[in-house]
Amino acid sequence: MIDVDELAAWLRLLLAPGVGRETARRLLAAFGSPEAVAQASQAALAEVAGPRQAAAVKAGPPQIDAQVAAVQRWLAAGSDRHLLALGDAAYPQPLLESPDPPLLLYVQGDLAALGAASLAIVGSRKPTAQGLDHARRFAQAFAEAQLVVVSGLALGIDGAAHEGALEGGGRTIAVLGTGIDRLYPRRHAELAARVAAQGALVSEFVPGTPPLAENFPQRNRIIAGLSLGTLVVEAALRSGSLITARLANEAGREVFALPGSIHAEQSRGCHALIRDGAHLVESAAEILDELRRPSALLQPPRPRLRAERGAAAGPGDKVDEVDKVDRAAEIGAADDTRADPLLRAIGHDPISLDSLQARTGWPTPQLLAHLLELELRGQLVRLPGGLLQRRGLA
Repeated sequence: MIDVDELAAWLRLLLAPGVGRETARRLLAAFGSPEAVAQASQAALAEVAGPRQAAAVKAGPPQIDAQVAAVQRWLAAGSDRHLLALGDAAYPQPLLESPDPPLLLYVQGDLAALGAASLAIVGSRKPTAQGLDHARRFAQAFAEAQLVVVSGLALGIDGAAHEGALEGGGRTIAVLGTGIDRLYPRRHAELAARVAAQGALVSEFVPGTPPLAENFPQRNRIIAGLSLGTLVVEAALRSGSLITARLANEAGREVFALPGSIHAEQSRGCHALIRDGAHLVESAAEILDELRRPSALLQPPRPRLRAERGAAAGPGDKVDEVDKVDRAAEIGAADDTRADPLLRAIGHDPISLDSLQARTGWPTPQLLAHLLELELRGQLVRLPGGLLQRRGLA
């Protein structure tokens, strides 16, 4: 367990203004420990990190004592709370073998879940109804196969993946882009409590860190690094999910993508991934078979996927998952489903009347009347076998 002096040394290093992870790693490699870095002279630090960073490390972050106290209070609030440094025996091996492992990791829940075989499921915060169903069902299948499901606790696909894993009786890990005590979005507070009880919450950000846009792409590398592979269920062309897929690819992990309708904006990121070499999958069994192959486990880093199509890359990645994440791309500027809840529930794939009624909860007379109205407007077609489908937009 990290004592107060070591904790203070870690926070002085990691929170020093202008000192990033790369500089912190160089200093640790040169001096051996955060305490040794703290005790080194400014001149010695400057030889490794440069004069500006050396001065920042010696000055330390403002209010360091308050930050140390906040971490201590968080740790003392429950026996399921842990703080892992990079060299700890409990530090998860898959993450350790990724290109950019966090130097300090806050964990609430079951530490064993972090080292277990796991698969990441990520996707749009504005998914289609089918996308939510896919995420939940795939996650449930993975949980039943004893895989831990890793995601980011965001709205949409992430939340559905956590729910599916819990429904399957398995474990799930939520990697946060905030301090571990500052859940975002707030509406997922109850889900986060269930995740912590049946898996783990994970963050590299000091308690108290609010939801900042620049932190969410950083957390995506942890999602990718903890997992044997990453499944992208739905994603627009500008999406944090594509950053996660690229990071998984660069770490030598498998990347899987579900194909979708050519009319859905949320499918275009997945289709781009598939064109660039991701596995096209249609069932959980295909992914499980791929992961059982010895050659699929922790491959050397691969050439970068090209599918980001303008998504940012590396430590400077900035995709505003807090509020904006390219809303026009995620929702589809020309998609009139925003004006009609039934079209939104139908989505882009064929659906039976019974499934649509279960999805909407509408009374039968109201549902049939609205379907007839859509059909008369030319927005709906009836297919053989009693299936319904939105009329193509192309």
